[in-house]
Formats: sequence, structure tokens, C-alpha cells
Amino acid sequence: MICYPTPKINIGLNVLRKREDGFHDIETLFYPVDAFHDELSIVRSKTFSINIEGAYWNPMGDITAKAWRLMADEYGIGPVAIRMIKHIPVGAGLGGGSADGACALGMLNELFELNLPIERLEQLAGRLGADCAFFIKGVPQWGSGIGDILEPADIDLSDYEIRIAIPSGVHVNTAEAYKGLTPHETSEPLREAISLPVDQWSGRVVNDFEATVFASHPEIAALKEQMYRDGAIYASMSGSGAAVYGIFSTTPRNLGGRSPKMSIFEV
Repeated sequence: MICYPTPKINIGLNVLRKREDGFHDIETLFYPVDAFHDELSIVRSKTFSINIEGAYWNPMGDITAKAWRLMADEYGIGPVAIRMIKHIPVGAGLGGGSADGACALGMLNELFELNLPIERLEQLAGRLGADCAFFIKGVPQWGSGIGDILEPADIDLSDYEIRIAIPSGVHVNTAEAYKGLTPHETSEPLREAISLPVDQWSGRVVNDFEATVFASHPEIAALKEQMYRDGAIYASMSGSGAAVYGIFSTTPRNLGGRSPKMSIFEV
């Protein structure tokens, strides 16, 4: 079985409060993007094995291996051979690892004919990572709690072009990014701000991580500024970085009848 996990961007990310369990309550809009993807294959095997290309960590600790162990513990599935080629940049705030984990759960569900419903897969994904459950459906969703409480979001950006830029060699540690934050309640709920036209989002749809991450990584701040100079009607960092995306207006004429493109580049 082969799957192609795709990433997401965060449209707005407000860190509201620190919880008693040490995590933080947030509000955000998870929006899927399909400019690029990882490649994941899983087949039955006599013994468990995992091979990852483009990764620099111990593959046995990869989220796809954790997904298999979780399913083995819960449902007694047999060993598999996992092979993955990483294309989604790591430490970019695009959720590549979570996408891989969710994809693995879905593949194992099919491979071993468990017939688990979507709701159960989302519960299992939530045990792998805070935003992992989003990738089970992979459609626009509001995220609250620690990112694990999901609600459908009626938003469609298909009339726009989305460009994603990632500074070469820059990786942001999410735990460090949280340390520099002061959680706070927002004066305007995120859903109200995003209900406005996209060209009114700037200054109202905010990623709270930008203040601290930009201070330590000015090259990320420069990417956001460059997006606006290039004509973006809205630009933001995704998650805790380092990726920055810009939303650009398009017209049927300059699209030539094609779907708006999503592009990614490293600078």
C-alpha cells in the first residue's frame, strides 16, 4: 500500500492559556495544502522493519513506527515493513510528521481489514500527536484545545494562489517557541476575523509565535515581508515556523482555466 501524506498551514494561531497538564490551549484554522508530499509504503512482513530516506533521526522512533505499535497493542496486527521518503521539510510548522502518522494509521486499518470508522482513527491519531487527528480527514478544520478538538470549517481558498517559502537550514524547536510566549485571550475571536475577506486578514489574523520566533530568526520575518512585497494580500508563518506562506489574488484570465497553484521554494 502506498500513501502520499500532504502538509497543512495554520491560518491564525492564538495561544490562549497554559493548562494544568503543561500544554497550551490554542485556537487555529488547519488548512490542507498539496504542493508537495512524503511517500509512504507499508506491506505485511514476517518481522517489523522501517526505512526512511531524507531523515536524520532513529527510524524506530518515527511516528509511523509508533502508529504501528499503537495498532499492534490495540488490535493485535502483525508485523509490517515501512518505507518512507521524506519531502515535507522537518521543523517547518507544516505538520509533516503528523501527516505521516495519520496516513500510517489509515493504511494499517485497510491493510489488516480492521474497518475502523473515521472517528476511531481520529481518536488513535490524537494519541500520536496534538494535530495528528486533523490529517485523518485532511479538510479545513478549526482546531482548539491543544489542537486535538476539531470542527469543520467552511472555508475555500481555491480562488487564490498559496506560496510557501522555507529558509534553508532553519529549524524551529516548538518547545523553545512556546517558552517565549505569554498566553493571552484574544480581543477578537479567530473565527470572526477569518470570516472577513482575505484582504482584511492582515493585522487581525495573527500567529502568536511570530513575535518570539521572528526575534530569534530574523530571516523568517524577512520572508514574510518579502511575501507582501511580492503582492501577497495576506502572509503568515505556519505553526511555530519556519515556513512562511503568502496568499495571492488570482483571476480566471491569468489562471488559464487551471486550478490555482500551490508552490513551495527554499531560500
